[in-house]
Amino acid sequence: MATDTQLDLWEVFIQSKSGLPYIHAGSVHASDNKMAIQNARDIYTRRGEGTSIWVLPSKHIVASNPDDNDMLFDPSNDKVYRHPTFYVMPEGAKNI
Repeated sequence: MATDTQLDLWEVFIQSKSGLPYIHAGSVHASDNKMAIQNARDIYTRRGEGTSIWVLPSKHIVASNPDDNDMLFDPSNDKVYRHPTFYVMPEGAKNI
């Protein structure tokens, strides 16, 4: 019987500049969070692409089922306050 010898899988998110959202960069294998950060840094930010790194164990990610789209993404046309058409974008605002 084959035994899985790989370390735990971690998902990596990189923030390119302060104030910007974190973007999923990929995955790394690591035994703990410190090693996951080091591996993520070595693989995904070799050329200074980021200012901050998040890592989290892949086993803790939960996804919705595409069959539940109607229930989860119920149209909100009757809730006009959810549409950003009533707001004026402030002049000089960045990353909104």
